[in-house]
Amino acid sequence: MKQSFYLYVLKYRGGGKKDKKSWFAETMFNQHDFPKAETSFDALSKYIEELAHPDMSATVFDELWESYYEAVR
Repeated sequence: MKQSFYLYVLKYRGGGKKDKKSWFAETMFNQHDFPKAETSFDALSKYIEELAHPDMSATVFDELWESYYEAVR
């Protein structure tokens, strides 16, 4: 079974506020309704667009998704 996007992004936690990926990961971690087991781009993208905290930008999501996709395919 491939790793979820959530678990993949957690590795970016702990950086400074100026690091966009780290800030996204911290915000994602603190958003308790984030779909933690999801591996589907469409489902995650819909969540980011409709329900995510404003600090979880679609641009940073796209960057993280690309690196996640490369790592798990």
